[in-house]
Amino acid sequence: MDRPEHENAKWFVGTEVEATPMQGHLTLFVIGIQNVETTIKVARANNIEHVYLGANMSFLPQSEHDWKFWTDTVDKLLDADLWVTLDYDRVFHENVLAMGHQTHNKFISMISVKLPHIEKLNGNACLKIDDKDFQFSNKGVWVHRVNDLRTVQTYTGWNDYAQDEVIE
Repeated sequence: MDRPEHENAKWFVGTEVEATPMQGHLTLFVIGIQNVETTIKVARANNIEHVYLGANMSFLPQSEHDWKFWTDTVDKLLDADLWVTLDYDRVFHENVLAMGHQTHNKFISMISVKLPHIEKLNGNACLKIDDKDFQFSNKGVWVHRVNDLRTVQTYTGWNDYAQDEVIE
């Protein structure tokens, strides 16, 4: 993600502006792979109860070692009684499920589905939440009209992100 003010940042602080369970809460956003103990210290020093991992589209595990790092990081943050959002592209979904955090009540999966030029779709456009294969794991499919998903309650404009403050 091209955010020049975050070019060399590791952490930044801001209010969660997206429509998640932690919307409106002061949040520590973590870019890329960072030391978890330091992340906890930064959160505590700033009286923050919510850590957002994978900020700026930086969740990009490429090896078993990376997956172990991310799993351990989430475990340690949850053990520190912090809320944790993991922002990940939908291609990583099954691997994120395998990490085993879905049963924790302070874990938030932020599943990112890139859909450029959404405003150009006509009123008939639908978004289908499908399964990997026919009758693979879900009891069916869910289809939503794209325009019905584009509500005032779920929208976050780019200007809403401007108040973030880089920590390091």
